Amino acid sequence: MLKSLLISDYALIENIEVEFHQGLNIITGETGAGKSIIIGALGLLLGERASTEVVRDGAQKSIVEGIFAVAKNGFVSAILKENEIDESDELIIRREISLKGTNRCFANDSPVSLQLIKEIGNRLVDLHGQHEHQSLLRTEMHIEMLDEAGNYASEIEKFNHQVSQLKKFNSELADLKKRENLLREKREIYDFQLKEISSINPLLGEDDELLSELIIMENAEKLASLSLGAYSALYDGEEPAYDKLAHVRNLLTELAEIDSALTEKISEIDTAMSLVSDISDTLRNYSDKISHDPLKLESIRDRLGAINLLKKKFGGSLEKVLEYKSFLISELEIADNFSGSINKLETAIEGARRICGETAVSISKKRFALIPSIKKGIENSLKFLGIENAVFDIKITQNAASSSDSFIYQQDNRVKFDNRGIDIVEFFISTNLGESPKPLIKVASGGEVSRIMLSIKSILAKNDKLPLLIFDEIDTGVSGRIAQKVGYSLKQLSSLHQIIAITHLPQIAALADHHFIVEKLDQKDRVKSVIRELSGDERLREVAKLLSGEEVTGASLNSAKELMGAE
Repeated sequence: MLKSLLISDYALIENIEVEFHQGLNIITGETGAGKSIIIGALGLLLGERASTEVVRDGAQKSIVEGIFAVAKNGFVSAILKENEIDESDELIIRREISLKGTNRCFANDSPVSLQLIKEIGNRLVDLHGQHEHQSLLRTEMHIEMLDEAGNYASEIEKFNHQVSQLKKFNSELADLKKRENLLREKREIYDFQLKEISSINPLLGEDDELLSELIIMENAEKLASLSLGAYSALYDGEEPAYDKLAHVRNLLTELAEIDSALTEKISEIDTAMSLVSDISDTLRNYSDKISHDPLKLESIRDRLGAINLLKKKFGGSLEKVLEYKSFLISELEIADNFSGSINKLETAIEGARRICGETAVSISKKRFALIPSIKKGIENSLKFLGIENAVFDIKITQNAASSSDSFIYQQDNRVKFDNRGIDIVEFFISTNLGESPKPLIKVASGGEVSRIMLSIKSILAKNDKLPLLIFDEIDTGVSGRIAQKVGYSLKQLSSLHQIIAITHLPQIAALADHHFIVEKLDQKDRVKSVIRELSGDERLREVAKLLSGEEVTGASLNSAKELMGAE
């Protein structure tokens, strides 16, 4: 709902701020006082285009700001998240129209595009009157209005899941065919590269092992000399360490015979001698194994060079080379089996089209089933509102798909589809006796559109997602008994929606939950429009003025009391 509206330096409005409420909000005022200016300013919040002519004389820019309660509005929440705009239980929309020609839009103080403001506005407000923002005059909204009356939202959601699967299959097929073309171009290269890698056939970690082996073989003489020198020093030299340890052991044995405290040191010497013996054996075996084979050395150098060349060509590491080899094998296997993969996906797509088609046909049948009761209800409501000979109809059609269109099946026929199925829904109406119904968007007059929408909303409103309905000039062409009926319909509708309605008729104004008056004031040789909410006694006098004119009489006050008591 719209909680408050601020308008600054817009046309005749210098600065107003008004708080609206839940229920039926009625705005009255003399002709030319500025009621339509307020509705025009509201239109800016809904994405309507504006001219610099709206900027009040003497000002540099016009500002219109609305605060909407959106705590349970999933659409608004989703669109704010999508556009990375801060969320809260309130949405502040602001438009600034500058004499410089700049037109700035904000949502919760974040700069946004006019298109985004319009997209949000389409889901917050329905404005009916001499303005562009009328969902009834947008044919694409008719199907949404019809679906709101049905009990098949879960089936539409199911259809969208099925369509997502169909699109996924189509995308995979398009990618596969694209890959087929690329692979056809690259197959020879891929095949050559795979043979190049396979001819070397490196193993993971082999390069590190070869490098270690190469370093050892290139230093074979030095390693042999060092290992034999260490062996001699420990075990087989002129004065080896092992012999010295053996001599020490003999001395300790003699000492221990005199002082037993040194006995445990004998075992420690034994351990040291054993270690020296083990190390000596290791060094001897190591020196024996050192290769001096120049052919093997050259072979290692050649293989390591070949592996390093593969690394340079295919990723910089042996791990990357092997990953690329796996990729080549996979791509060439796909290339060898394209026809099978394509046939498999085409079969899946054909099946998905038929599954989507079955669900879409089921939804379509449910739509057709709704038409008789909705048609009857709206025609009765229109008669109640003074359009006596109204004939209302809802036509549902489908469009055949051409060879270039995406399609699903309606039985065996190829048809176009969107996120709501295969149907095109349009409202038709005749308001004159003897005339066949024609597209509503082409034949309905401004006053009729408001009453037609009022009738449609009265029938479909329980599930309608638009929280605010604004009616401008809904009383055009009606008076007396019909005006009161229009008021009753608005009152009933206001239990489900916030309603803001401009009226000249006392029968409608008398039913207001909240009554506002727009007045034109002369101030310092300037004219400005103001708006204020009326109290109980003020409401009574305003309804009486609508009955009798500027001079309020006792009779008009009594009539006003009677009208206001009728609610």
